[in-house]
Amino acid sequence: MDLGASLASTRDTLYDLTNKRILITGGTGSFGQLFIKTILERFDPAAVVVLSRDELKQYEMQQKFENAEEKIRFFLGDVRDVERLKQAFRHVDVVVHAAALKQVPAAEYNPFETIKTNILGAKNVIDAAIACDVEHTIALSTDKAANPVNLYGATKLCSDKLFTAAGNYVGVGRSRFSVVRYGNVVGSRGSVVPFFLKKKDEGVLPITDKRMTRFWITLQQGVDFVLDTLGLMEGGEIFVPKLPSMNIVDLAEAVAPGVNIEVVGIRPGEKLHEVMVPEDDARSTIELEDRYVVLSSVTSPETSKWSKKGKKCEDGFKYSSDLNDQWLTIDELRKMSVPFNA
Repeated sequence: MDLGASLASTRDTLYDLTNKRILITGGTGSFGQLFIKTILERFDPAAVVVLSRDELKQYEMQQKFENAEEKIRFFLGDVRDVERLKQAFRHVDVVVHAAALKQVPAAEYNPFETIKTNILGAKNVIDAAIACDVEHTIALSTDKAANPVNLYGATKLCSDKLFTAAGNYVGVGRSRFSVVRYGNVVGSRGSVVPFFLKKKDEGVLPITDKRMTRFWITLQQGVDFVLDTLGLMEGGEIFVPKLPSMNIVDLAEAVAPGVNIEVVGIRPGEKLHEVMVPEDDARSTIELEDRYVVLSSVTSPETSKWSKKGKKCEDGFKYSSDLNDQWLTIDELRKMSVPFNA
């Protein structure tokens, strides 16, 4: 599935980042680097600000973007530090909040550290954006925030709730807050494709459960979806793209044809199938051609502007990877995995 093509219906709303100042928290990560590369290719922003904690990663990123050094600013800082965020957010038009502690086992072992970054950090981003009158702030979420079964997912759900409610505190300011939630990113840090590629040389791939399914998206598609959402957001929404699903056994065959499979069982905090719109959210969800829009709990679907753009989901609906009507073939999965098999 070409998500870029599916976004064509909303391209007239594309938010023009020319002459804008854009900041991305956690900007040295894989998403942040591709996001910055993409906006530098498509627009002429006034400045792009990278805020992150690791000076080595910032140094390495400076080498990659040395031809755009007049555009990119690097800030050492932590989303746990609201005063530093306020310094960084001054005169910024757009904030993309990508900083988070994301590894499920690490979150279970260090729960309050995860809370301080993922929940209190989200509150700090909101407070700084309002204080500095940032126009658009988008937070990156995860499928694990829908009906969470682990601490990481629970902290991201709380973050989502903070962002969708943030508009209640803006008053007369221009600040607007929304969330983008999508599924597994092909080849992202700690994801299954690099793990399978590493294991295939051993002749056996460990599979948790042969029934397991996941939504599947490339990093570029994720970046494009965030950029597209900037032109759509009114504030208070969670935007969920319509994505194809894949079966874990098909992925194993795509990455390592003919390799032996060992079923090892589902790990603690893991789901058999991914859900991005739970049943309980269906009553406040609007379906568009290429995405779902989950409205905040204080917004009525009947009176929302989104009701004129799409249709309200029926009670009992859920957007789950096992119930999808779009499935990736083994050949399609293989093509998506090629960059990591080079």
